[in-house]
Amino acid sequence: MPYIPQALASHLSKQQYHIVGEHSAVKRCKWLKESILGKRTCYKHTFYGIDSWRCVQCSTMISCNLACRFCWRISPEDVGLAWDETSTPEWDSPETLLEGFLKEQRRIVSGYKGNPSVNMERWQEANKPAHVAISLVGEVTLYPFLSEFMELCHKRGMSTFVVTNGTLPERIEGLKTLPTQLYMSLEAPDEEAYLKTCRPKIRGAWEGVNRTLELFKSLKTRRVLRLTLVRKLNMLKPEGYAKLILRAEPDYVEPKSFVFVGGSRYNRGLELSDMPSHEEIKEFAEKLAKETGYIISDERADSRVVLLCKDRDAERNRFIQKK
Repeated sequence: MPYIPQALASHLSKQQYHIVGEHSAVKRCKWLKESILGKRTCYKHTFYGIDSWRCVQCSTMISCNLACRFCWRISPEDVGLAWDETSTPEWDSPETLLEGFLKEQRRIVSGYKGNPSVNMERWQEANKPAHVAISLVGEVTLYPFLSEFMELCHKRGMSTFVVTNGTLPERIEGLKTLPTQLYMSLEAPDEEAYLKTCRPKIRGAWEGVNRTLELFKSLKTRRVLRLTLVRKLNMLKPEGYAKLILRAEPDYVEPKSFVFVGGSRYNRGLELSDMPSHEEIKEFAEKLAKETGYIISDERADSRVVLLCKDRDAERNRFIQKK
């Protein structure tokens, strides 16, 4: 019996997710399309030098132990399913996942070759990915072979981003191979706002987040805290966020507006008007900078995101060198 229920798999396919194996997926990012067509690149290109057209956006686990109200991911509850997505599947090997992701990425990219607007140099480079963003949907640290998967990517000369919700500090602490850049989503300044915003499916989620914050500063890699902010929900108490940031001591902080797309449009009580403007994000970032001493270094108005750097060294070294 497949791990992903057919009803959910059908919704994901309609949203252009390419299911790989039993529990994973890859999807074309809008910035992949735009950059291949010679248009805009994503904010990670602006902030860190990542070539958007050479980036594979994937997840080693589509399931999650949270049901965040702002998330673009479709949860089982959104489509009327009573499926326990925290159950354990038959795990696919790291080799199976990487080969599957690259195969589907080439299939995605192939569709642009006949477009007269395509930048052929970028199209050719897109067929040889240089970066794997393990961040599409779900909580990727649930996959027990994440270290081995990243090691395979690194051996092929590809850098890796990992995004975690921080609820499983033991999984992060147990990583034998660390990503090129580790993101943790920090979605609330305190437990009350966290429970309203993230709606955990497990016990002790907020405690897990706090343990991960304590662990964060000891990790020997590039570290980022991302704040996905929703007006009137979790975009409050900048001083509370600042205390958590100072505990974790990340290299970078990204306050960013939530986007009213995908699953966030389902019955979660959110509206388009709950998206903060870029000016509001900048104002919030300025408050964080004042409270933490971090430096506002860059911004992307089209993504409603600001980059804060820990210090001048972090600012100078923010671009990831190509291998």
